[in-house]
Amino acid sequence: MTTFPIDEVESAFRTYWQTGAVGENWDAWADLFTEDALYVEHVLGNLHGREEIRAWIKPIMAQYGELYTVYEWHMVEPSGRAIVYMQNRRDRPGGEGTLDFPGITILQYAGGGKWSKEEDFWAVPAATQTTEQYETLRKQLDPEHRKKCTRNNWGNGPAWTRGAATYWEKHPKKD
Repeated sequence: MTTFPIDEVESAFRTYWQTGAVGENWDAWADLFTEDALYVEHVLGNLHGREEIRAWIKPIMAQYGELYTVYEWHMVEPSGRAIVYMQNRRDRPGGEGTLDFPGITILQYAGGGKWSKEEDFWAVPAATQTTEQYETLRKQLDPEHRKKCTRNNWGNGPAWTRGAATYWEKHPKKD
């Protein structure tokens, strides 16, 4: 069994989190996977290879631009395994609170700052319920809310786990 210095796995995990969940730079995030990586998405289907991951993540994240990922906790092992527990979050239209559903990601580190596998688990009934609640509130209170891509509550994780107040702060709209 291959082992890695724990500091290396931790550093790779932080880069993974800051590039994807915080920075929402999906091209750079896809580059953090090996060319032959396996992405196991139990609801949406499995992906094989970095370019298939890239081709999938960019449009799906654009489709759900109001959704962001909030860190709860993580752990890393010398085996290269990293596990992160998160909330998939939408800010409530109207400005009061959030609509969350939990998820867990298991990653396998391959060395050199790259991941060879990601496996995602998320609470499907809660995801469906919060999506329905969001759509109802959006239609009632703020039909344009989705376009705002707000990120008003990054939780209580360390500073490196939190991003800007909106997607647009890091990704200015192109005219």
